[in-house]
Amino acid sequence: MTIETQFDSNYRKVLVAARRARQLQSGSAALVPSHSTKACRIAQDEIEAGKISYVKKDVPVVKPLVEDRGTPILS
Repeated sequence: MTIETQFDSNYRKVLVAARRARQLQSGSAALVPSHSTKACRIAQDEIEAGKISYVKKDVPVVKPLVEDRGTPILS
């Protein structure tokens, strides 16, 4: 496992921001001062300030094998 501070995709950035927003809504204290009171905006501000990181597991992505492709549908 590695701790990442840079995001490899916008999708991962949105997932991390959503999880942090849920933590903020549950009562966690903000890590940076923000002009907003909305949890999503505060989470984005924390990410932009570099205060949020995530753990990336070193597990390779494996495509599952499909034995039977099914019956083709003719139209």
